[in-house]
Amino acid sequence: MKGPILVALAAACWGLSGGIAGVLLEAGWSPFVIAFYRGAIGLGFFVVWLALTPGPRGLGSVRLWFWSVLAGAGVAGNFSFYFLSIGESSLAVAATLMYTAPVFVLLISFALPLEQPTAGKAMAMMLVLLGVALLTRLYDTSAGQISPAGVAAGLLSGLSYAVFIFGFKYAGTQGRAPAVLSVAFAALVCLLGWVADPAQIIAAPTSSQALLFILLGVIGGGLSFMLYLAGLRSATPAVASVVALVEPVVAALFGFTLLGEPMTASQFAGMALILATVTALAARQASGRD
Repeated sequence: MKGPILVALAAACWGLSGGIAGVLLEAGWSPFVIAFYRGAIGLGFFVVWLALTPGPRGLGSVRLWFWSVLAGAGVAGNFSFYFLSIGESSLAVAATLMYTAPVFVLLISFALPLEQPTAGKAMAMMLVLLGVALLTRLYDTSAGQISPAGVAAGLLSGLSYAVFIFGFKYAGTQGRAPAVLSVAFAALVCLLGWVADPAQIIAAPTSSQALLFILLGVIGGGLSFMLYLAGLRSATPAVASVVALVEPVVAALFGFTLLGEPMTASQFAGMALILATVTALAARQASGRD
């Protein structure tokens, strides 16, 4: 149970960070700048962790650098496309589309092959995606929230998340966790520093939203990924990505309790379905029946 629980805690942090990013987007900040600072502050955590880690770290491994940079590109895309999707649609829709990632992960796992397809995994995937659709009301297009750009960005964030999962997993076999995270997030900072608006990057630390940038980086960039990596060590990529679907639950609760966004009976049903399925997956893995 330990691995799925740690992944779930990381997902809760990501849910909160999505809400914070939504506030920053409404204040006029670029999605790339928000993603840049989320990654840059996270990098600070991992560099300190690396410096405090005794013994060999694996930084001499070419394979560690390759997989870590790939993971960094994946997480850079995940952050950026997710925030773009929030701006083009809504937090709920963006979170739903990003969590098509389990479908990508499962398909890649089957194709490589890293995992064997089972009826149980397929059913769990369908139940979780149904729960997310109910929770976020993706079926209700009457409000005109879903734009083609928002849908495309959300799906790309999911694909990027799948790339991150695999890169992170394989890099972890070549060296220590802080080395992998440091290289991955350094790659993220380089990529986003190249595409983000330099004027906004300079302005952010002295702006009235500076505290929100820091909170986003600590929760969404540092703490969450440390929890996630610890959990991924004892959870397969497919199970970890499904358990992480608690993120849209936290995002919905954030909106309900702090932003005054109402929740319908179908949304509560979706939340219950997600939590029940995640609990069943964790129990199966703990009993060795994954």
